[in-house]
Amino acid sequence: MSTEKDRPDDAIDPSVTPRQIKFAGAVTTVQGLIGVVVAVTLVVRGLAGHEETTISGYGTAAWFGIIGGGVLVGGVALLIGRRWGRSIAMVAQILLLPVAYYLFTSGWPVFGVPLGLAALAVLVMLFSPASIRWLAGELEPER
Repeated sequence: MSTEKDRPDDAIDPSVTPRQIKFAGAVTTVQGLIGVVVAVTLVVRGLAGHEETTISGYGTAAWFGIIGGGVLVGGVALLIGRRWGRSIAMVAQILLLPVAYYLFTSGWPVFGVPLGLAALAVLVMLFSPASIRWLAGELEPER
């Protein structure tokens, strides 16, 4: 009889994915979507003739597109039960914590506080006992 540990990652039954992982995936997906939307907005502004004097609008758009796209892929991977998405989501949240702190200390607590709370909540969910068991392949489908 084959166990879940014997199966490749793409053969995992997504019905055994813990709610915490799915919620973390949803939040991470939204974060990635925001990054992609910022990238598209910067490209549209650049095409419309808006020029930045201190930054490259297209370069910043490329950065947001690459990073946001990667985070989006990681979030979707968690939503559909792929274990490899967890590492992308974890790194994204760890990198968002200093951004939230910067926003908070720069007079933008309306953005910094929700961002920091969301990043902390996702990290807590990614390290919850059910999530760790899922990562180790110890969950069985509910019958």
